[in-house]
Amino acid sequence: MQLRDTLQSGLKMLLEQHVPSAQLAAELLLMHVLGCDRGYLYSHPEINIPPETVDRYFRLVAERATGKPTQYITGHQEFWGLDFEVTPDVLIPRPETEHVVEAVADLSRHFGSEARAALRIAEIGTGSGCIALALASEFPHAEIYATDISHPALEVAARNAVRLGLEGRVRFLEGDLLAPLLDTGLAGTLDFVASNPPYVAQTELDMVQREVREFEPRTAWGGLEHGEQVYARLFPQALEALRPGGYVVVEIGYNMCDRVSALLGESWTATEVRPDLAGIPRVVIARKALDGP
Repeated sequence: MQLRDTLQSGLKMLLEQHVPSAQLAAELLLMHVLGCDRGYLYSHPEINIPPETVDRYFRLVAERATGKPTQYITGHQEFWGLDFEVTPDVLIPRPETEHVVEAVADLSRHFGSEARAALRIAEIGTGSGCIALALASEFPHAEIYATDISHPALEVAARNAVRLGLEGRVRFLEGDLLAPLLDTGLAGTLDFVASNPPYVAQTELDMVQREVREFEPRTAWGGLEHGEQVYARLFPQALEALRPGGYVVVEIGYNMCDRVSALLGESWTATEVRPDLAGIPRVVIARKALDGP
């Protein structure tokens, strides 16, 4: 079967099942089974594909048609220009989460050169390790910690550190929010606390895309009584963990700006909300007061 016909047949199957971004999924799955890039797909449309490879492709297409995310089928997702392993144990990294990394990189310029070279950063709810490892790639001399309550997720993150050549650059700790760091004597020493915590409320579950609701780990994205409840716990811990002048940087849901910002009290200064590329409020930033506790 020719490559062009194989791709078109796969696309038709996905369209019939109303799979979102069907064209992209059809391409990514064929690229995966052929071990090629997108350029190859469209520069070799008449090449004949072995029957066993065609069969494998259609099996993966059928799997995607059930709602299973493409990333869990291929086992890969790009984030910050890095190729991450993803499994159903971790949330799939999203492009909008890169704004958290961008914010930390931008805010680090407020530090002197010596301090910037020795930053101490924590990512809370690391999942695949995408934020922590992206920051490790940007700050080669930083001391970086990453926590998660899920042991399987931490195993994925540790494998990503190895495959990205960043083994030993991030210390992965199992536990709830910042507790593993506060229990090890790091209170008052961090420059940044970064997080993309779960923030989908129970009342919003019906609004969540099928691929997320049925396949991604709910502990990583929500199902909470109130969407902002993790922030209500995280901010006081961050205040304890950060040094004076340190920053908390968190991703928020599209409708949470006012509710999350309202959780920041007098001990925080320079509160800022940054939008994503669609103009949606996406990242809340706050700085611990220089004369704070």
